[in-house]
Amino acid sequence: MKKILSILLLSLLLLATLTACSDNDSDNGNGGEKIKLIYTHYQPGNLDQPKQAAAEAFKGYVEDKTNGQIEVEIYPNSELGDGPAVLEAMQANTIQMTVVHDGPVSAFYGPMGVYSLPFLFQNHSEAWTIYDSEFTANLGEQMRQETGIRLLAMADNGVRHLTNSKRTISTMADANGLLIRIQPSPVYTRIIEGIGATPVEVAWAELPAALQQGVADGQENGITNILAANLYETQKYLTLTGHVYSYHAYLISDDFYNSLNSDQQKIVEEATELAKWIHRGMTAHQDNTIGPVLSGYGVEVTQLTQEAYNEFRDSVQPSVIAWMREQYGTVVDDLVEEVERLRN
Repeated sequence: MKKILSILLLSLLLLATLTACSDNDSDNGNGGEKIKLIYTHYQPGNLDQPKQAAAEAFKGYVEDKTNGQIEVEIYPNSELGDGPAVLEAMQANTIQMTVVHDGPVSAFYGPMGVYSLPFLFQNHSEAWTIYDSEFTANLGEQMRQETGIRLLAMADNGVRHLTNSKRTISTMADANGLLIRIQPSPVYTRIIEGIGATPVEVAWAELPAALQQGVADGQENGITNILAANLYETQKYLTLTGHVYSYHAYLISDDFYNSLNSDQQKIVEEATELAKWIHRGMTAHQDNTIGPVLSGYGVEVTQLTQEAYNEFRDSVQPSVIAWMREQYGTVVDDLVEEVERLRN
């Protein structure tokens, strides 16, 4: 609880700092012409959802600090299409900004999939330090050069755990033979196959029905998504595997960004920093209370022993590393070394 309070206090302090540093009366340099910024994300448009709360903070900050010259329109809940469609629209600058999770981002620009290496991070602090590192900034710059989409920040999509409707999973043997839904991803395919289960690709919008109809026995996700889709209605067993610290990327059309003057760019960056910490704080709070929250819905929660955790990690990580080396080159080893330096 102290850790969560610290995160929330940091968000408030950051808001105060950014407000003090930005000048309401700055000259935005566009002759008073209004600028529209279309901002889309994939969670419901409720303020108890981290992405929506962060989006509203972004909107308020940008519109206030530009004296309304930049107008932010928020489209939640995939209203403008799925991840691939939105990313293509951003390349054409018909959508200016999005917050999208790791699956579509890594399908769009492969090396961004490196953060999905299973059992890479031990806690939120490690993940955030890497997300804010020079390593990530350099990878984002490579993505910008190749795709025309700029990485502004990374926040959390939740620590991913395993759920199912069949039985308690306390060892890898318990997962054998289960049908586990995954997002379309060769990494997640290898993770689920590595624990002895069978991966089943199902689109996010179709997941609740697929679980109800038995197309899949289980799935893997963070608590934010489990709650947003009411997956606890069919998933009666949760195992705290923590196999991936899934991310959300704050992305902006580079054409749009470059059309702004330097004051406006700074305001967008400050607003993103504020949104990022609100997003991180809310998601981390949910991550750290997943056990009691889902227990309250009648879900049986299993904490792995260290021995069982090591078995899961050692069974899936080597094959994923080997595959990532083939796909992404040295970036995977660079990331592992970055994490090791952080710990030492």
